[in-house]
Amino acid sequence: MINQQKGFTLIELLIVMAILALLAGLVGPTLWNKLSGAKRDVTATQIKNIESALDSYRLDMRKFPKELSELVQDSTGKSAWDGPYMKKIPKDPWENDYQYVRPGKYNKEYDLYSMGADGQEGGEEDDKDITNWE
Repeated sequence: MINQQKGFTLIELLIVMAILALLAGLVGPTLWNKLSGAKRDVTATQIKNIESALDSYRLDMRKFPKELSELVQDSTGKSAWDGPYMKKIPKDPWENDYQYVRPGKYNKEYDLYSMGADGQEGGEEDDKDITNWE
């Protein structure tokens, strides 16, 4: 009997690799854009959650905290503090701290924002700041 080996030819392998590269080129950018859009949505949601905690703090203490850490742990020693208002202060999806400025430059009471993917103020697209005033 003749022993025949079965397998793919070099041409067949190159065609399959070309098809896979074409699919990756078409699908990859779409998935990447969805991911960065999701990070921006998560950031906006986290800002709203922190704002809710800040409002609860203000109802109890009659003023906004000096720092976000006061939402987690009482540094005032006053009996009106009825927290913690958050279990912990989250980091933004790019692992940067949220910026809290009181009194605010853009809002009367406070500004709360993430500096985006680049971790610096300003920027475009993924690097654009996500704020509580826009």
